[in-house]
Amino acid sequence: MLKWVTALVLLWQQVPAFAAQEMDAGSQNPGAPRYSELVRQSLYVPVRDGTRLAVNLYRPAVAGQAVADPHPVVFVFTPYRARYRSAEGVIVETGLSPRLGLQGLTNHGYVVAVADIRGKGASFGARRGFQDRTEAWDGHDLVQWLAGQTWSSGHVGMVGCSYLGGATLQVATTAPPALKAIFTGASDLDKYQFVRRGGITAQFNTRPDEPLSDDLQSLPVDADTDGSLLRAAVAEHAANTPMAALWYGMPYRDSVSPLTGSRFWEEVGPYTYLDELRRSGIATYFWGNWEDEPTEQMILATANLGGRLLIGPGSHCVPPPDFDLAGEIRRFFDHHLKGVDNGFDHEPPYTYWMEDTPGGSHRWVRSDRLPGAGVPRSPLYLAGAGSLREDIPEPRVDYFTVDYEVGATEYFAFWPKPLAGKGLRYEGPKLRSDAVMLGFPILHLWLAADRRDANVFAYLEDVAPDGTATVISHGRLRASHRRLSAAPYDTLGLPWHSGLAADVLALEPGEPAELVIPMLPNTRVFRAGHRLRVTITGADPRQRNLQELREDPPPRLSVSSGAAMPSRIEIPWLPGRTERN
Repeated sequence: MLKWVTALVLLWQQVPAFAAQEMDAGSQNPGAPRYSELVRQSLYVPVRDGTRLAVNLYRPAVAGQAVADPHPVVFVFTPYRARYRSAEGVIVETGLSPRLGLQGLTNHGYVVAVADIRGKGASFGARRGFQDRTEAWDGHDLVQWLAGQTWSSGHVGMVGCSYLGGATLQVATTAPPALKAIFTGASDLDKYQFVRRGGITAQFNTRPDEPLSDDLQSLPVDADTDGSLLRAAVAEHAANTPMAALWYGMPYRDSVSPLTGSRFWEEVGPYTYLDELRRSGIATYFWGNWEDEPTEQMILATANLGGRLLIGPGSHCVPPPDFDLAGEIRRFFDHHLKGVDNGFDHEPPYTYWMEDTPGGSHRWVRSDRLPGAGVPRSPLYLAGAGSLREDIPEPRVDYFTVDYEVGATEYFAFWPKPLAGKGLRYEGPKLRSDAVMLGFPILHLWLAADRRDANVFAYLEDVAPDGTATVISHGRLRASHRRLSAAPYDTLGLPWHSGLAADVLALEPGEPAELVIPMLPNTRVFRAGHRLRVTITGADPRQRNLQELREDPPPRLSVSSGAAMPSRIEIPWLPGRTERN
């Protein structure tokens, strides 16, 4: 019987604390609301260079009047218009959104502040770059302004997901004295690794910039009764740096952007400021979902900065089901902004979703161990006849020609779909019993090409008995970026490619070279009767510039296997496997 198809005993047999900390989401008690009313105001606040940024404030109120007592502030910094009128004529207010628990925060004794970043919404100025140092220091100045108001307790927290989550971490790198805690969702520790993973730019941050007409739908600040200040502010946005051109114009980690004049990947990579972040004492809580690329970055951010981590089952910034996210955020801020002794720091710091597992129906797990950390990997070798096997196969070479017809790019395809027939695929036998994966697969691929470089995409799939396939993990690497390097931060032992220009190593046409591709983390119960599949392609529909990347004729690639060139995928199976007939 093949060992890799045997059953897995749950990890909490090895780490009993897992079972003891099975979480009852209904037990979270964020406390009773103190207020039932709020008042809103908006105004321009100048930052250090005089640029006026639009700030919206939501304060607890009684009988229509804002309360005078000082309260802590939860601050959101957004490029997506803090307050605007939708195409249907509805006023949309980020500060009153139920997402990330903003709606109702004033009822619990918080001031909510939402500001447009410079160059967006109703704010003045031009945007130099995506989350650049100018924007980070703008946020610093707003944090300190908020802390200095008479209605403020002087303690400020920040919350956000995606760009808004990245803004929290960027502002934290400037260490504003009043910033005590950040709740960061779906962002990054290493911007290059996130946007140009493996040297290949994919969809994130490369969509077209919004037209100025979108910003003109922002609602003017209160004093701008005729909208003239709004129109003047938006006119300045015409000088914004184009975002897609910014990312595409920097092929290497140490590239100097012609648009900013800096080594921009390093400027906007929070890992560059790890020492400042650690010294700041700012409490951190990171959040991601398993089917979302930034989750890897959130795990690594936690490994490097400590704090807490939440991983749900869904897609980009989707609140986890059966979990009181708003309550969790309030408890976090209650503890760090109000000093409430609610036991928050006495709980295991990591919470993540697991599927139904053999022998139980546990879903949420609280742990003292980062998900995937220390989970051993077992190899499955790419073998002849498109198979996966546990033992090293006979030598073989499989060829394919890159197929660029991989489907139209969705506006935001946060998780890829299977690419059947678009490259090589290697499939294992039917599983005879359930098997549980938790963590980061790693692919070792011996690849050759008929030219000096090639893009490679890899997908790990779960194939059901009816043939339905689901992508569980994926990775990508440009062959010339294959040189492994020591990382400047903790990668939990994962292989790391520097992306530096000096480390680029061209292929010798026709000569195999080993590509080591770290793949994105996930948890999955591979059910009995299902199969594992590895698919290798040379193109992916999430490449927004795929048409510009086409080569004619397309590259012809090959994958070698066997003892001398053991192409394989290493799967992080939970330990404790036992034989089961």
